[in-house]
Amino acid sequence: MAAMKPRTGDGPLEVVKEGRGIIIRVPLEGGGRLVVELSPDEATTLGDGLQAVVA
Repeated sequence: MAAMKPRTGDGPLEVVKEGRGIIIRVPLEGGGRLVVELSPDEATTLGDGLQAVVA
């Protein structure tokens, strides 16, 4: 029988550009990842929104 490994966030947040889109992989608590594909305009809007909340 194969060893069972606990599911974790599987690493850090990743952001990569693939073709015309931007892929964001966010590790989730409890395991797995949330994968989101954004256009450059959507990524800019998201960045502005995050800056407004953090600042």
